[in-house]
Amino acid sequence: MSLKAFHVVFITLSTLLAVGFGFWSLHDHQMHGGGAGAMTLAVLSFAVAVGLVIYGIWFLKKLKEVSFK
Repeated sequence: MSLKAFHVVFITLSTLLAVGFGFWSLHDHQMHGGGAGAMTLAVLSFAVAVGLVIYGIWFLKKLKEVSFK
């Protein structure tokens, strides 16, 4: 697996983890009447996920001429 392919997989998994943690924080906020802390964590997690998607797109554009081999 090339470094480019590993990077794409790692960014994808990191994005999924951030989204999952965001939904978990929202669930915690709704079910347990969590205060601002759980909601803040959810918002930050979704912001990180968006940032990772933007970074992933930038990375792929930057290295479009490098193969995945």
